[in-house]
Amino acid sequence: MTATCVILDIGGVLEITPETGWVQRWEERLLLPPGTVHERMRDVWQAGSIGSISEREVHEQVAARLGLDASQVEAFMAGLWVEYLGTPNEELIAYVRGLRGSCKLGILSNSFVGARERETALYHFDELVEEIVYSHEIGIEKPDPRAFEAACGRLEVRPENCLFIDDFAVNVEAAQVAGMQAHLFEDNARTITRIAAHLDSGPRVAGRVPLG
Repeated sequence: MTATCVILDIGGVLEITPETGWVQRWEERLLLPPGTVHERMRDVWQAGSIGSISEREVHEQVAARLGLDASQVEAFMAGLWVEYLGTPNEELIAYVRGLRGSCKLGILSNSFVGARERETALYHFDELVEEIVYSHEIGIEKPDPRAFEAACGRLEVRPENCLFIDDFAVNVEAAQVAGMQAHLFEDNARTITRIAAHLDSGPRVAGRVPLG
């Protein structure tokens, strides 16, 4: 339980995920006012993020709420996944890969039903870290403190020995409240420097502050 640990977010950290405009293109194609797709699908997106709906049910709801046929649903969901998965942050991934064996490594991600299968196939995150905790699999999203507790529990580490990295300040702040050290991802250089400093400081032992 005294091992040093690094836990990372996926989207916006290990994946580069700029907006692709797929929703806007569908709204134009369907002659819908801007914002209509997310308004109609909001509860479905939420359900998918905590795993209370299956992929098949997501497809059914997309068809029903947007009036799409089967081929259109497939195209719509393909656009969703292109934006969701983005492209790999190769530099950071390579750095994290080099940390294997020197600390415990994990992922904590707000996700969507179907993400594990796709991210494993594309990016092999299961080979990068020891544990991946997806919101759609545990039914809890960041910044809920239970999400951070779940990640630490899976890795069998104390929160104070973990550095959590996320691109949303609210999640960074929540991790700190949960007792973790945390870093707001803005670029690779600063993130790598912060991880290195965390590892250099070593694990915290109860009642003792590490030197340095």
